[in-house]
Amino acid sequence: MKTIYLECNMGAAGDMLMSALYEICDQKEWFLYKMNEVFAPYHVTLSATPSTKCGIAGTHMTVTVDGVEESADGSAPASPSHTHHSETAHTHAQDGDSADTAQADNADTSHAHTHTDYASLCEKIASFDLPAEVKEDAGAIYRLLGEAEAKVHGTTIEQIHFHEVGTLDALADIVGCALLIGLIAPEQILASPLHVGSGFVRCAHGVLPVPAPATAELLQGVPFYSGSVTGELLTPTGAAILKYYVTRFFPMPAITTTAIGYGMGAKDFEFANCVRAFLGDTVSYLTPEEEESFSCDDTVLSISCNVDDMTGEALGLATEIFMAAGALDVYTIPVQMKKNRPGILLTCLCEPDDREKFTGLFFLHTSTRGVRYQLYERAKLESTFETKKTSYGNIRIKKSTGYGIEKEKPEFEDLKSVVLKNHCAMSLEDVTKSLR
Repeated sequence: MKTIYLECNMGAAGDMLMSALYEICDQKEWFLYKMNEVFAPYHVTLSATPSTKCGIAGTHMTVTVDGVEESADGSAPASPSHTHHSETAHTHAQDGDSADTAQADNADTSHAHTHTDYASLCEKIASFDLPAEVKEDAGAIYRLLGEAEAKVHGTTIEQIHFHEVGTLDALADIVGCALLIGLIAPEQILASPLHVGSGFVRCAHGVLPVPAPATAELLQGVPFYSGSVTGELLTPTGAAILKYYVTRFFPMPAITTTAIGYGMGAKDFEFANCVRAFLGDTVSYLTPEEEESFSCDDTVLSISCNVDDMTGEALGLATEIFMAAGALDVYTIPVQMKKNRPGILLTCLCEPDDREKFTGLFFLHTSTRGVRYQLYERAKLESTFETKKTSYGNIRIKKSTGYGIEKEKPEFEDLKSVVLKNHCAMSLEDVTKSLR
């Protein structure tokens, strides 16, 4: 299956995604020509600039509005997430929509500028001389952005007004990604869990935590994580593009690549600041019917800690509490800790959405001062139950199918119940034989 896999280990911004997709597209010259033709009436120009990060060569897509490029220190076009209601002149910070830009101008600097509402933006997209599906995708992505902003500001998408210059810059990123994906024509787009960065970002409304509120809103249902890099790595535009196109966020599957693209950000970090795009065919050893079982696969969160100062009774209680709270599984492993102390590795598997709940339970019911998180992509067989009547009563049979596998097993609790009802005068094996 023709697949694009996006590796977002340093987050993503609209320009970084567009640059990575540009590198794996075989119609580069036509793409640049068409983008500049479409945006010429708005004094927007697009160019592909060679860029190197940590010794790796890639592309930085430069978008200028009236000859001014969004800069890494935030002193140029404003982010589309900078929104207002109906005002036309404001004091505001100019936040660039890049994973590298999170600074604000002096809050005392006032100036007049124009804004555009969502309806006008849709009309602008509809007027572009582009394929219908490209315009439809661009409009849908901007709707995701608008709805996220509206929820954050407690208003409606119809009342959201975007700063005109920032909108043009972000619109070029969004339309560019939509056009490139249309040209590449993948059958599916996959991505890694998203690195959002850490710390705080300064914007027009003050100092906000990373991920920024609009980005966090867009990330509902998407696996993401913070890390050691301080700053905003994932922008609202990047999050909206990924949310719209990506069908699954998980570690890279088996893929035979035909092209690899590096979309570079503007700022330098200790790590290569880029989005990496892999184009190729995902490898499958299953028939189409067997591949349907992938719908059962999901992602689980592992929360763990090491303890060396809890009694067995206290650890047993914590395990029972975690299971009662809805944990998928809880287990312990003996470990050797610092100062040659024997200890216990306590691990809880849960749904990613339950991270906050189980973190609180770890701190409340164990002696740990810190926990570790790890997301796992999980492959599962689909399970169904059927009830079989026996001389001992009804016994449930668990059937598991998928990946070309079929297996079944009697439910242990039902077998145990039969043994106990017969005053332990028969074995589990005796009960199991009655099912054959």
